[in-house]
Amino acid sequence: MVQLRIALAQVNPTVGDLDGNSALVAAYARRAADAGAHLAVFPEMVVTGYPVEDLALRNSFVSASVKAVHALAARLADDGLGELPVVVGFLDRREGVGARFGQPAGAPQNATALLHRGRVRLTSAKYHLPNYGVFDEFRNFVPGDTLPVVRLHGADVAFAVCEDLWQEGGPVTAVRAARAGLLITLNGSPYERDKDDVRLELCQRRAREIGAAVGYVNMSGAQDELIFEGDSLVVDADGELVARACQFDDALLVADLDLPEAADPTPAEDPVSGIRIRRYTVSTDPVAPYDPLPPAITPRQDPLSDIGEVYRALVTGLRDYAAKNGFRSVLLGLSGGIDSALTAAIAADAVGPAGVYGLLMPSRHSSDHSLADAEDLVKRLGITGRTVPIAPIVDAFAGSVAVDGVAAENLQARARGTLLMALSNQEGHLVLATGNKSELATGYSTLYGDAVGGYAPIKDCWKTVVWELARWRNAEAERAGEVPPIPENSISKPPSAELSPGQLDTDTLPDYAVLDSLLDAYIGTDKGLLELTTAGFEPELVERVIRLVDRAEYKRRQYPPGPKISSRNLSRDRRLPITNRWTP
Repeated sequence: MVQLRIALAQVNPTVGDLDGNSALVAAYARRAADAGAHLAVFPEMVVTGYPVEDLALRNSFVSASVKAVHALAARLADDGLGELPVVVGFLDRREGVGARFGQPAGAPQNATALLHRGRVRLTSAKYHLPNYGVFDEFRNFVPGDTLPVVRLHGADVAFAVCEDLWQEGGPVTAVRAARAGLLITLNGSPYERDKDDVRLELCQRRAREIGAAVGYVNMSGAQDELIFEGDSLVVDADGELVARACQFDDALLVADLDLPEAADPTPAEDPVSGIRIRRYTVSTDPVAPYDPLPPAITPRQDPLSDIGEVYRALVTGLRDYAAKNGFRSVLLGLSGGIDSALTAAIAADAVGPAGVYGLLMPSRHSSDHSLADAEDLVKRLGITGRTVPIAPIVDAFAGSVAVDGVAAENLQARARGTLLMALSNQEGHLVLATGNKSELATGYSTLYGDAVGGYAPIKDCWKTVVWELARWRNAEAERAGEVPPIPENSISKPPSAELSPGQLDTDTLPDYAVLDSLLDAYIGTDKGLLELTTAGFEPELVERVIRLVDRAEYKRRQYPPGPKISSRNLSRDRRLPITNRWTP
């Protein structure tokens, strides 16, 4: 057996910021070298950020990515890091192949590069291209067909990219044939509830299948609607956990491994499962024996169990969306209800209380407790609040156009939306929409009213989850000896839009506990009418809810982006025609 110290750099790149991302790689490569690592590995497409979507189809962007990787190799050498092998993800192109019908123009590839002694020594590309859920990689990339294997201090290390680990065959099969002692995958694996458990089990299963240790380096941070929680890890060939990084933060995970000595000389190799094995030698001699570091297993903190994990994900999503798009402050309407209260708490944790501005916009139908609850929230969070009554604005509108019923109710919401956007234009705040997934699914929101904004932090949270998150956040504050940020009355009172006297959500929608379970089955698994009624839901309720959901597709197309935390959100995961006469 030979010893090898690896460093997995769990970092937060920004799409398109090639210079900034390269500087990030250089900084973490320095940390890896200072930690005595023999190898540093970075996440999927770290040089370009991920996902790049249709930027991959721009020849200029692909060329800039390739140029940036070569410049990064030279930079590392100039910084005295040339002897440290560094593996990065980047956007490459398949050379020497003409245009092919049905493939992305320019043959872009989701690629990896080994940087060593000032040069790019070895490249390969992702073989399995995911084309489900939030992924459209068949649209943007062409697949690779090689497995890179690096001989490093007497051990053989193979590399693959994200989906290659999840799918059977391809690179995973080739690893065993290549007799590598370690497989490291570069990942841009988006967050979903409970995915960390699935990820660990996958790595353990693959390790036992290929008879090799597995390293899994994942990015952190957020990009638009996707959140990357890190959770990088290493398991040995028996599937035992050796090292694991934190969630939702940047980290350098350093681990010592005992790996089998590479077979020498390497025999000639034929392709395996369509994969060619490409090799590069850094060094054949094992390093002198040294005392290994203790296992670096970050404990799964109790506050990050399930619902707390979701809360951290929402904070991460808003924090990065605001920062990466140049916003220093956010603005939202405060109604005294649970949705705006939770959104404000998330905002205060994401950008700091000083950067959160709440606008209280009472109407003639607003209850006294709603205004009092909103004012209490402002004090608890330490954010800036201001009050602008909307009755004069609504009267001015109504004096120009005669409206009643739902139109009059929506006019109030649109007056509020106009105020929020006006202040955003004037003062430069990012407006936060406060709607939840239950409302978005059923269309229980007002276009150009409460649906306005640039980002929607709880867009992928069912109403029942909103209550869970609020209670969790208050419990965390109490555990820390702090004042709970969300007023108890905002949590316990019946939800209401307060657009007419005595109005409650239950006047229009079923009880949220029933509604959310039905919505989760219809949206999350695409069950139809028969399957839903067989599952125990009332037929009339099923028909009604399906109509609500299907009719509201046009509203969802106009709703702001928001962080994905479920296995199927109402955006990239689920895209249906607006004009649609199909009845499930």
